Amino acid sequence: MKESRFREREKGRRGEGEMRRGEDGERRREDGETRERGDGETRREQGDDPSHSHSHHSNGAALPPVSASPHRHISPSPLLPARESPRLLISHTPSLTHRPSKRLGQNFLSDSRTIDRIIQALDPKSDETIIEIGPGRGALTAQLVENAGAVVAIEFDRNLIAGLLKRFGSSRNFKIVQSDALITDFCFEIKPAIQARLVANLPYNISTAILQRLIEQRSCLTEVVLMLQREVVERITAPPGSTDRGYLSIVVEAYCQTEKLFDVPPGAFRPIPKVWSSVIRLKVRPRIAVAVKDEALLWQVVSAGFAQRRKTILNNLRSAPPRLQDLIKLHGGASIVLCQAEVDLRRRAETLTVEEWARITQLIE
Repeated sequence: MKESRFREREKGRRGEGEMRRGEDGERRREDGETRERGDGETRREQGDDPSHSHSHHSNGAALPPVSASPHRHISPSPLLPARESPRLLISHTPSLTHRPSKRLGQNFLSDSRTIDRIIQALDPKSDETIIEIGPGRGALTAQLVENAGAVVAIEFDRNLIAGLLKRFGSSRNFKIVQSDALITDFCFEIKPAIQARLVANLPYNISTAILQRLIEQRSCLTEVVLMLQREVVERITAPPGSTDRGYLSIVVEAYCQTEKLFDVPPGAFRPIPKVWSSVIRLKVRPRIAVAVKDEALLWQVVSAGFAQRRKTILNNLRSAPPRLQDLIKLHGGASIVLCQAEVDLRRRAETLTVEEWARITQLIE
């Protein structure tokens, strides 16, 4: 998807107390919304190889593949030992007056009230580890370092690394990792901690892909507080019957309890985006919300069900990929399976509950 280009409302130098925001809105699909990486969004132009396998920390859900690439671990903290010297990057990094990158979908949150509300929602504790994706210029990071036991910041943009090290490098509880969050092994980066909570102000153009990555890494995450495009939050929290409900809604609901916290206007960012944002809390469930033996099969069924949103669930399952079709036929065909699952053949995918998707899957496992 081509990124929308926003006009910068402010040129020149920016203040340090700002936090990054994604730039352009995610394009919605009418067919199988999120079966691919993040609704067809850009990949930050890294040339990632999608053939790489998932992290060994994944809990078995067959979500779309996320590519891998090398990343750098930079930690001045004696509590969080470094494997690579931060000096390797400093020569490449300007100060915190770095301008937002359109290519990376960067906007910076500059509204102090919104930052305070995010911190209040997260409420970091002195005995826990907090992961921050995209610390940007460190506005949120400053309060995290002050209050949390350990802070692991994941920053992709090497141009921001030196400024972050300058501000927080002397803090014993701070570690920064130069990496793409789409392929970062969060469970590894938080060691020696076993679990952590996560906060992120996500670029719009990769938010769906990162959500899927977080679900893959849920074994070490207990709670996630995210700033997303408001439309994405509406899709995540959409109830059965809503036209906003889709594959992403089912995936997140199966693994997390969701709570929309508040909206954020475009004027809270620099440059000013064209869309509103929302902050959402995801409490990670200790196990998937439904009883299925094969989670991979569940997501194949859901994906097929949303393939053509205007079609009934019956017609979509009849048009499922060949392997899934064969499995359904082996159990009597789509009509029989839906009847046994007590799902009306005339219904559309957005009307089904997670439990109903699970019943369909159970019948063909």
